[in-house]
Order: sequence, then structure tokens, then C-alpha cells
Amino acid sequence: MARFSEAETEEVVQLIGFYTGEKFFGADILSVREILRDPQIKTDREAPDFIAGFVDHRGRLLPVVDLRDRLDPGHSPEAGLPAWLLITSLEETLIGYLVDSVARIMKIAPGAMLPAPELMLAGLRSQYIKGVCKTEFGLLMVADLTRLLEPGEVDALLKLKPV
Repeated sequence: MARFSEAETEEVVQLIGFYTGEKFFGADILSVREILRDPQIKTDREAPDFIAGFVDHRGRLLPVVDLRDRLDPGHSPEAGLPAWLLITSLEETLIGYLVDSVARIMKIAPGAMLPAPELMLAGLRSQYIKGVCKTEFGLLMVADLTRLLEPGEVDALLKLKPV
């Protein structure tokens, strides 16, 4: 485990690592409220296309967006393996992001995050990715959970009233 000076400790970023297929991503732990394993997702044909379904979480229905489709286009999750749900908020609305698996929380030193090379961004929209950093698990692409949805999707999500 790396040691940081007192000044560096104030700037250290904690990331939760997650996978979509073979791709390794991280997100600022402060943007994730909760993590659920193997959520029971219910589909709704009336929901917008970008909504994979809804999960009942503590008596509230939360919309679910499948990050596997968004961050790893063409990836098909393995049948029988549990998925994970990262619960975050978007303008006071809770939303779940579906991923294949979750790694542990990592501390990233100041200056360790570098701009993502264009080759790594192939097939991804670059506004999703803040940068990349090297970890003990390999190269990690840092995703900005607040920018994963298009403005029209955000509007539709905020108007959504699941039943």
C-alpha cells in the first residue's frame, strides 16, 4: 500500500473498480452511494430504450442503465454469473448502473491519472472517461458517472415515474 504525505492525502482520490467484460473501469467512490450484488431487475416495455429495467430497492423503484452496453459495446455477459449494481444519484434521483463485477476500493495518488490515449477510447464516447491510471489490477479507465447519460436521457430519466 502506498504511503502519502499529509498534503497528498488531501488530494488522494478513492476509486471503486468495476469490470464490463475484460475492460477495467473505476469511478470516484464519492459518486457511488451503494453497491448491490445480483439485483432482481424488472423490465418495463414503456421505459425509454436506455433503461434496462427497474430494481426495487428499499421500497423504491430505481431505474437501471446497463453500463456493459454503454462502456463495452458488443459485450455479452456470461449467463449464470451475478451482475452488480452501482447506485448513484443524478440530480437527486437515484439510478443504478449495471456492471459485470466490482473490484475493491483503490487509492490513487495525485498526478497518477493521465489523459486516456485515443486508442483506448475506441468505441467509447470520450466524455465518459476522465483519464487512465495504472493499478495493481492493470490499467484502469476512470469513468465519470455523472456524464454517462446524454442530456436527452437525463431529461427522460428525471421525468420517469415507474409503477
